[in-house]
This record gives sequence, C-alpha cells and structure tokens, in this order.
Amino acid sequence: MKDGVAKQTSCYAEMQATPKFDSCPDRSEETDDVIETEAPRVLPFLIRRDGTWLYRGSPIRRKEMLCLFGAMLTRDTNGDYWLRTPTETGLIQVEDVPFIIRELDFRGVCGRQQNLCLRTNMDELLCVGPAHPLIVDWQRPPANDCAAVPYVQVRRGDGDKPILARLSRPVYYELVALAVPGHVGCRPCMGVWSQDCFFPLAPMPAL
Repeated sequence: MKDGVAKQTSCYAEMQATPKFDSCPDRSEETDDVIETEAPRVLPFLIRRDGTWLYRGSPIRRKEMLCLFGAMLTRDTNGDYWLRTPTETGLIQVEDVPFIIRELDFRGVCGRQQNLCLRTNMDELLCVGPAHPLIVDWQRPPANDCAAVPYVQVRRGDGDKPILARLSRPVYYELVALAVPGHVGCRPCMGVWSQDCFFPLAPMPAL
C-alpha cells in the first residue's frame, strides 16, 4: 500500500517575546484538576468498500465535492480516518480503504525503466515507485484460490499508517499481464517494474 505543514516560526517567536503580566492570574493548577479527555467527534460519513461516499446514508454524487473531501482526508497512528475541513474535524467510517484505482496507464519502455501510473476514482494520478509503492501481501497463501488484494500508497498519514487505494480487478489483471519473474530476498516471485523498483505480486507458480 509521494505530502506539508506550514511553518509559523515568526509567529512563535513573537509569542515567546510577548511579556507575561503579573496581573493575569495563574490558572495552571486549577485547570489541571478539570481537564478531561473528550471523545472525538464522529462525522456522519461512510466510505464503502466500492469507493462510494455516503453522507447520512445518502451517496455523494458531485465529483468536485468528493475530490475536495478526499484531499482533506487523513489517517492517524491508530489507523482511524479523519476528515479535516476548515469548519470541523471528526472521525469517519471507512469499510476498507477510501480510494479505488480505476485505470492503469503504461508509459515508457518495458522493463525496469517503465512507468506504471494509476488513476484513482478521484482522478488523482499516482506513478508507482518509491513515493507510491504497491503493497501486496503476496507471501500469504491464497484462500479459496483468490489472489492477495493489491493496494497502492496514495500518501502518508499522520503516523505510520498510510492512506491507501485498492486496485480494481480489471487493473489488477492488467498488472498481472505485465508481470515478470524476479526475486525478493531469496524467494522467486512474479512482479512488475516501475521507476526502477520491483514490486512482487505473487509467488512463482510451481512447475
């Protein structure tokens, strides 16, 4: 399964330089006794497994609004998803991942130097590589003859949990058609190259 915080050093320095007046009462001891942990606000959004966004149970149809909300989505260290708009911030429910890959765009020559670009359902273009790696649990034994589900990293979250997009089945089949033999560690596998990086998709089939 390639992102900034505005620096406010001048404002911080100005705040540090502001004198503290003795006339202002010190309420630090008072507030220590009343501080309580507030439960995070939960917004009435649900992102279904197929990529459909629901607001209070109704699908959001406007593509512009979906793209705006998608850009405001982040993920915390617990793996929970947050929607942070200019007016409010809260948790939202996501069944699997918030984005779906709908298209594959093959660029360049075949082999190590090829560039595999994936388009999300929000029309965001991701070029597979160090900033947007493919993430596949390819070493797990398949269940009921089903291959592992492939994801691609859209961007980093607030911690170590990235925001991912799941490859649709047609796109996955296109990737499989481009797969070549390779090795990860000492284990042979089938995978694809993009931006001079090899990404495994599945173990090497037994002969």
